[in-house]
Amino acid sequence: MQSPIPFEISRRDLLISSAATIAITGVSADRTAAQSTTNESPPRSEVSFKVNGESRTLNIDNRTTLLDALREHLHLTGTKKGCDHGQCGACTVIVDGRRINSCLSLALMHEGDEITTIEGLGQPGNLHPMQAAFVQHDGFQCGYCTSGQICSSVAVIEEIKANIPSHVTSDLAAQAKITPAEIRERMSGNICRCGAYSNILDAISEVAGIKA
Repeated sequence: MQSPIPFEISRRDLLISSAATIAITGVSADRTAAQSTTNESPPRSEVSFKVNGESRTLNIDNRTTLLDALREHLHLTGTKKGCDHGQCGACTVIVDGRRINSCLSLALMHEGDEITTIEGLGQPGNLHPMQAAFVQHDGFQCGYCTSGQICSSVAVIEEIKANIPSHVTSDLAAQAKITPAEIRERMSGNICRCGAYSNILDAISEVAGIKA
């Protein structure tokens, strides 16, 4: 068996090698930075839709979500950014009569749509019945999720009236009924970290005209 080939390197050679490596790395980083500064800006497009009854037109980055368009561009901050993953419901708005998680939807997808946020449902002194019911039944504590809860609540009643079934609808051939079980199932995507669920159910039930 052959003995290993001896490998010797002087301190001077090691320092020269290290300096060369650092120099090459620095040149590579400089080139990368130069390329990034010359890259074109992200593509932008124009989108027009109605928000709370008012026609609005925006020129935005194509990657802008509906949530960010509402909050950052139209300054309608009643719609909240919670998880930003479509899991908490704080960003719920109503689009063409149906509720959506605005954090999961690009603004450009809503050309020509009618969008209703919490600001469009009612204002102080002229509250929407659902807003008034939430106040009466103390359907919120910290209030962060409340705008999404209310928008969902309004849409839930309309969903049931439109005979759109849920996972707990027992008879798909009959008109869907507004029941506590239906409300709980349909509102399950809206999380209240304060735990005001029973009061929220009472508020929705009052507006729907049923007993919780």
